[in-house]
Amino acid sequence: MLDKIKDLLAEIESLKAANAQEIEELRIKYLSKKGAVTALMNDFRSVPAEQKKEVGMRINELKTRAQEKINELKAAFETDDATSDDIDITRTAYPVQLGTRHPLTIVKNEIIDIFSRLGFSLAEGPEVEDDWHVFSSMNFADDHPARDMQDTFFVEAHPDVILRTHTSSVQSRVMEKQQPPIRVICPGRVYRNEAISARAHCFFHQLEGLYVDKDVSFTDLKQVLLLFAKEMFGNDTKIRLRPSYFPFTEPSAEMDISCNICGGKGCSFCKNTGWVEILGCGMVDPAVLELNGIDSSVYKGYAFGLGIERITNLKYSVKDLRMFSENDLRFLREFESAN
Repeated sequence: MLDKIKDLLAEIESLKAANAQEIEELRIKYLSKKGAVTALMNDFRSVPAEQKKEVGMRINELKTRAQEKINELKAAFETDDATSDDIDITRTAYPVQLGTRHPLTIVKNEIIDIFSRLGFSLAEGPEVEDDWHVFSSMNFADDHPARDMQDTFFVEAHPDVILRTHTSSVQSRVMEKQQPPIRVICPGRVYRNEAISARAHCFFHQLEGLYVDKDVSFTDLKQVLLLFAKEMFGNDTKIRLRPSYFPFTEPSAEMDISCNICGGKGCSFCKNTGWVEILGCGMVDPAVLELNGIDSSVYKGYAFGLGIERITNLKYSVKDLRMFSENDLRFLREFESAN
């Protein structure tokens, strides 16, 4: 791996370009999602544990140098171009820096990758939804507090049209169109009528999972979530399930992981308990299956839902949720090495 990094660094140092199109082609070749540098980062998983520190440092240096080289080529081309007669005075007066992926996108893609390897496919749905898919099909009673104006954004002219409060609406749309076996994850933005603070926002991001088939058990759910926790936070991560209540699952549970900051010993982040809650889960209530056209006497299922901001907080210790939506470049640049 180190030899590959060395060879690629030498190749990058010798890059040349005659025009803007060639510069963009070089950027795509080395820095795009399928570029040479990204490929090395993907291969990082196979690096022996004792070499990870050095290899990781070298890959980050390689990526930084590649970005600098592309910027140098751009700057040189713009300088040469400025002497020509066809100057574009509408162009920005300074070089535009290459962007990076948002931390929420980084974490979302990592979560999707984990569940994709477990056989889950991706499903998406509209953010502006109707009452049936958000609440009624998920077994919410007519007088459930979540229907209240304090929690849900309603479209004034259409009282049955709302901004979805969870991505369970996508699960409903999948079930009404597809018979089991169903195994999907549903990431997306959701909305709640809450005051914005360091710990809450009026919009955030969720990822929910659904598996419906014959002979599905709570044990299946527990093993999937245990594997997810270990893949996301490390092999030493432990989980525990606590009884809870959700309208669409029965039995229901909330899942905690051993605090990845203090290793379960107790700290201010986990309130000295050694555990941190990350998601809710449970067996799909038979009423939900029936409401969505699936025979509950034949099929069973489990579901789970997690907040992407919550997982990002755990991985990167971001304490103020507002930072995710302020687009402060100083904050976003802290995640360049994670791209």
